[in-house]
Amino acid sequence: MASVDPQVVFVVSRDRARASLLAPALPSAEVIYIADAETLLREAHVRPPQVTLLYTDTPGVPLAQVLPLLRQRAELAGSHWLAVGTQGLGALLAAGADALISDTTPLEAVALQVKTMLARAQQHHDNLERVAQLQRRMDTWEHEERIRDQLVHMLVHDLKNPIAAVMGLLEVVEDDSRVPDDSRDLIKVARDETQHLLHLAVNMLDVRKIQAGKMNLRRELMFSPMFAEVIELARGDVGSGLRDRHVRVEVEPGLSPASADPEILRRVMANLISNAMKHTTTGGVITLIVRQGKEDVQFLIRDDGEGIPAEDIPNLFAAFEQSRLTLHGRFDTGMGLAFCKLAIEEHGGTIFVESERGKGATFTFSLPLAQDGDDEDFAELLN
Repeated sequence: MASVDPQVVFVVSRDRARASLLAPALPSAEVIYIADAETLLREAHVRPPQVTLLYTDTPGVPLAQVLPLLRQRAELAGSHWLAVGTQGLGALLAAGADALISDTTPLEAVALQVKTMLARAQQHHDNLERVAQLQRRMDTWEHEERIRDQLVHMLVHDLKNPIAAVMGLLEVVEDDSRVPDDSRDLIKVARDETQHLLHLAVNMLDVRKIQAGKMNLRRELMFSPMFAEVIELARGDVGSGLRDRHVRVEVEPGLSPASADPEILRRVMANLISNAMKHTTTGGVITLIVRQGKEDVQFLIRDDGEGIPAEDIPNLFAAFEQSRLTLHGRFDTGMGLAFCKLAIEEHGGTIFVESERGKGATFTFSLPLAQDGDDEDFAELLN
């Protein structure tokens, strides 16, 4: 990125002719003569140079005394300093000069050295511009992230209660014996869609929380009966559509305890059961299995639905990355599966899917077994 103004070269010397002779060799730069150190301090503040030639025979205050002051100035961070002479070069080098050159060096060689320094100064300027642009983009991104977080927070907290109220009213109306059967079917669909809207909103908030590291797990030691209870609660969260599926639950008795947040685990199970329901037809079979692994407790959610295309699987757990049209005409945003992945990984577990198109899918996730330090009452519970 080229500068708007020409680059500036200072020639600090007792002889003005040195600047006059150098100027034609640097047509793209403005060469300015500086008579002494005091003038250099003043002019460098008014118009920072990209390159300064410091002749050791300059009268007055030694340049080696003012150069350290100049190098401390922020506006001169990209400036280059070339010491020129036959004596006193060591003092300028110690004071911070970037390079040394004899005052008997041919003009063409001096000009070449200055051009090299000008190119470096320009590169420094361009790098600063790029860093500034990246910082502006970062500031804009952070601002947009804050706005997005505020929007998600508003979406969930301002809409959750009204949605829950609508769901409750629809349930009351659905159970009213005076409602015709055909209208009851429509009310059932409305309640299921309202349930889906609530799950989508809550998943969105929780995904943002986990990504921001703001979700603190409330872990408990969980055994076989608790896993069965969580699954039963999750089934109730899914909605009435599950009544049209055959759900089989197999929880292996005597499971080793796992340390997990029951509410988050319930949400994970509800999302995976809901996902299985959305991709199976009426009368489909959904099997829930909890079994003992070598170092973990394993959960399998298996369905006999449409299956998942192979090209969709790599991005299946990324929110909004893989929108799939379900059997029921609804686009699946993937937000629920994104929440499942983040929540399970937050527990220290893993989640993956196996599927073949037309032959259903099996989602498997694991929770690490509890360790002695996971709960103060661990030893008492085991004894």
